[in-house]
Amino acid sequence: MDVNTTEEQQIESIKAWMKENGKAVVLGAVLGLGGLYGWRYYQGEVQAAKELASEAYTQTVQALDSGSDEAVSQAQTFINDNPSSQYAVLAALQLAKVQVDKGELDAAAEQLNWAISHTEDVALLPVAHTRLARILAAQQSYDNALAELDKVKAESWQGKVAELRGDILLQKGDKSGARDAYISAQQLGASPALQIKLDDLAQ
Repeated sequence: MDVNTTEEQQIESIKAWMKENGKAVVLGAVLGLGGLYGWRYYQGEVQAAKELASEAYTQTVQALDSGSDEAVSQAQTFINDNPSSQYAVLAALQLAKVQVDKGELDAAAEQLNWAISHTEDVALLPVAHTRLARILAAQQSYDNALAELDKVKAESWQGKVAELRGDILLQKGDKSGARDAYISAQQLGASPALQIKLDDLAQ
């Protein structure tokens, strides 16, 4: 506006601008506030869903301690109902453990494969891969078990992986390979039991 414009003219200009643009301003404000409250509502719903999943997971794991068929079914239902939740991955790991204890190795392997395909958690993946390797070795699928161990990349797991590789190679009948794996594990600072395993191989 020109500096010489009178106060009355300025007011008239503002009124005209508001008349022309007022609805858009109000609408923008409404949409902005609506978006803000909508986002807060969404965040609240997400948090509530997480809390419900956490509670359901806790109940599922507690039930699994019994090892009953009903508890296994409950765990599977929880996993099926929450496929995108990390709680479902944890439940699958727990369910696989119960199935191993019951001698249901195929079912346990299926749970672990599901868990591996549904997580990128660097803390959970080594657990799932090594447990699956043990199951495959128990099923005398030694090469597949060793291939599963190759998928564990975490540095902190390399000692455990080398020792488990030695165990699997020994089961396979490859004493030389087992010895090399145990020595590698020993250098990586794995369990004290390694020396006993190496002594047994020397006899």
